[in-house]
Amino acid sequence: MYISAQTALLGLICVCIAGAVRYEPNWKSIDSRPLPEWFDNDKVGIFLHWGVFSVISYKNAWFWHDWKISKDPQMIAFMNKNYRPDFTYADFAHKFTAEFYEPDRWAEIFKASGARYVVLTSKHHEGFTLWPSKVSWNWNAMDVGPNRDLVGDLAKAVRKADLRFGLYHSLYEWFNPLYLEDQANKWTTNRFVTQKVRPGLEEIVNAYKPDVIWSDGDWEAPDTYWNSTDFLAWLYNDSPVKDTVVTNDRWGQGLQQKHGGYYSGPDRNLPDVLQKHKYENAMTLDKNAWTFRREVQLSDFITPHDLIATLVQTVSCNGNILVNVGPTHDGRIAPIFEQRLREMGSWLGVNGEAIYGSKPWTHQNDTITPHIWFTKNGKSDKTVYASVLDWPESTGHVVLGAVKYSTVSSVQLLGLKDPALKFTEGKDGATNVQFPPGVSPESAIRFAYVLKIVLK
Repeated sequence: MYISAQTALLGLICVCIAGAVRYEPNWKSIDSRPLPEWFDNDKVGIFLHWGVFSVISYKNAWFWHDWKISKDPQMIAFMNKNYRPDFTYADFAHKFTAEFYEPDRWAEIFKASGARYVVLTSKHHEGFTLWPSKVSWNWNAMDVGPNRDLVGDLAKAVRKADLRFGLYHSLYEWFNPLYLEDQANKWTTNRFVTQKVRPGLEEIVNAYKPDVIWSDGDWEAPDTYWNSTDFLAWLYNDSPVKDTVVTNDRWGQGLQQKHGGYYSGPDRNLPDVLQKHKYENAMTLDKNAWTFRREVQLSDFITPHDLIATLVQTVSCNGNILVNVGPTHDGRIAPIFEQRLREMGSWLGVNGEAIYGSKPWTHQNDTITPHIWFTKNGKSDKTVYASVLDWPESTGHVVLGAVKYSTVSSVQLLGLKDPALKFTEGKDGATNVQFPPGVSPESAIRFAYVLKIVLK
């Protein structure tokens, strides 16, 4: 009884000490914060790029920038052909109607995709906020366009579906006068940060309690201008999500893959070797854009096979995957996006144990056979998963050079009624795994075949 009470007291002391940790507004202290476990366990997220740019739905979400700053001839020609001469970007906001927006239906699709968290653009570089921000007067979804709190509605629906909810937030805004003034002053002033950025960030944290703050638009100015460490210290010490929130690494010029929470690195970040630091691969189903495009072609979309291949490679190398979808201006998820997400979910429904809660193994890909990616069970070093991207039609078997025959107890192919497979010793101690007769083309496992290998 004494030991039990002592143990309980020790546990209470540990909790109190952990709760008493205060992070200082410097990178050494901020970087010392452990990443909340849920993020590494969940592995799969959905990214949503939605805003006024969804009205134009042409080329990409940078339309305003490319039209007015870069002076892209294609953008100028598009506007001259389709709109009156005095039409402004602000005029598009009235057509951002979201009349078909059904957050519960969106959440059902995301749940069916196998994702565990959802990240929505609360504010992109255009500055338009999808929530009724007090520091974005008449340039937010409540004042103009849909006249509703798009962020709040989705947050409720996503959480009702038992998914985590996060928010993307762009630090900079292309045409905000305060930002342009600070830029002209070479960042010696920061009125934009103190009057717009910081209040906006605190609004979304306090109002929606996001599990993810996905920062972007940091690259023109140093982190000292953005006052990033001060915000992160508040977020980790005093905010309502201080114990659960995760953040990325886009907090100032030159900081990517150096400071912050997990590393988002460059867009479509797909390394083929183990990453020591937890990272996230934010990628797009439309290979050429983050937003919905009216001119998109079927060939522009990633195939289901390539989507699953990207997923297993990402997770094998210590990453999460964030799969981007661009909703329409009227609030729909286009059928092609929905189809890809449901196909991913069908595959994860069978093979999820190789993904969720998994850890990188000693090898990421095989030493003999290409297109095989490994993970291990997060709770047991004795269970290894090999995701085989190509069915061995010519030989009927795969050779696993990274898995020594002498260490193998059993091999199963997930998704089969009789999953046990025969295996023999190959050259130099490799493991030859005999595959069963071909799997039906309609099978949920057809995009990648997961071998569950139990070691002795």
